[in-house]
Amino acid sequence: MITEPKPDFMQGVDRAGTDCVKYDARAARFGRADVIPLWVADMDFAAPAAVQNALEARAAHPVYGYAIYPPEFYSAIGGWLATRHGWDVDTKSILPLPGVVPTLSLLLHLFSQPGDAVLVQTPVYPPIHQMPVSHHRCLLENTLRWTLEGYEIDWDDFTAKARQARLFILCSPHNPVGRVWRREELARMAEICIDAGVLILVDEIHADLVYEPNRHIPIASLSPEIAANCITLNAPSKTFNIAGLNTAFAVIENQELRRQVHESIINAGLGSGNVFGITALIAAYQFGSDWLNGLMRQLEANRDRVCRFFAAEDLGINVTSPEATFLLWLDCRVLMRRLGLNDDAALSAFFIEQAGLGLNPGISFGQAGSGFMRMNIGCPPDTLTRSLHQLRSAILSA
Repeated sequence: MITEPKPDFMQGVDRAGTDCVKYDARAARFGRADVIPLWVADMDFAAPAAVQNALEARAAHPVYGYAIYPPEFYSAIGGWLATRHGWDVDTKSILPLPGVVPTLSLLLHLFSQPGDAVLVQTPVYPPIHQMPVSHHRCLLENTLRWTLEGYEIDWDDFTAKARQARLFILCSPHNPVGRVWRREELARMAEICIDAGVLILVDEIHADLVYEPNRHIPIASLSPEIAANCITLNAPSKTFNIAGLNTAFAVIENQELRRQVHESIINAGLGSGNVFGITALIAAYQFGSDWLNGLMRQLEANRDRVCRFFAAEDLGINVTSPEATFLLWLDCRVLMRRLGLNDDAALSAFFIEQAGLGLNPGISFGQAGSGFMRMNIGCPPDTLTRSLHQLRSAILSA
C-alpha cells in the first residue's frame, strides 16, 4: 500500500510557461496575459504524488510505443466505482476512451441521424449543447428553472420534449450549476426516457467532486432496466487534475450497445491508449483516495469563503452554493443593471478589463446562462483573495 504524502492545497503550482491552456492562452482568450485565470476547468494543484511517481517510473523506460489497456486499468476503475460510489460494475462493461467530449461526438454519429432531436438541460457545459447543432441534429433544451435554493427540473417540459427526442445527454453532477441529482430525480428522468424510447448518454466526469452531505448516484446503478438504456462516460481528469493525459472510460452494461460503441471506437482508430494516461489512471484510482479527501476539504473551504463574500458584500452578484464541482455559477444580472452593462459581451469585458479576471461567460453555456459567469475555485486561497479584492474594487469604482 502506497502512503500518499500530505498534499499542500494552500499553495498552488506556477503553471505559466508550461503550454497550459489556462495560463498560456490568456492573451489569445482574453486579450491580455495578466488576468487571473478562473475559467477552464482544471486546477492549480499538483496531481497526487502517487500519480507523479508512477509517471516518472514509466518515463524512465525510454520507449513510449503503442500501449494496451492492462487488466489493472479495468480493475482500478471497477474498484474506484465500487468504493467511492457503491456501484459494482462488471469490468467487462468498461470501455477505454480517448476522452469524454470526443466520445460524445462519436455517440451522436452512432446513435442518431441528421435531423434527429437531442435533449439537453441548459445552461450546460458548452460541448453538450453545441455538439448536437454542429452535428446537424435538432437541439431540444429542457431549461433548468432557477430558484433561490438552486436549479430544478421543469418536469412538464422534460416529459414533452423527451417524446420528441432520440437521445438525452445528462450532465451528472451538473456543470455549471453544481446540482447533484437526487435518486428520485434520476429515476424519474430515466423512466421518462425509457417510456419514450430515448437513449441516455451520461457525462459523470465531476462525479468524484461532491460536497458533503451530498452523494453522487450513478444513474445506471439504479436498476438493470435503467443501466440497459445508459452509456456512462467518466474520467479521472477533473478529479486528479490530469486532463492533459486524455484518458477516459465508458460503462456500458447493455452488451449490444457496448459492441456497437467498441466497434465504432476501433473503426475510428481510437483503440490504442495514451501510455502515460493509462499509468496515471491506475495510480490515481488505486492510491488517490486520501489526496482526493484533502482536495475536497480545500475546495469546500474555497466554496464557502466565496459564497460568504458575495452574501456579505452588496455587489449585485448572487451565488447559490454548489453541491458539486469546483465551479461557481455567479448570477450577475443585478450587477449588469446597476452598471448599465447591456449584454453578455459587456459583462465579460467588465470582468476582463476592469477586474482583471478571466472567467467563462455564462452565455457560452446556452441562452439560459445569459447574465451569469462561471468561476473556477480550484486554486489556492491567496488566488481567491486577490480575485475577490480585484472584483470588489472594480465594482465599487465603476
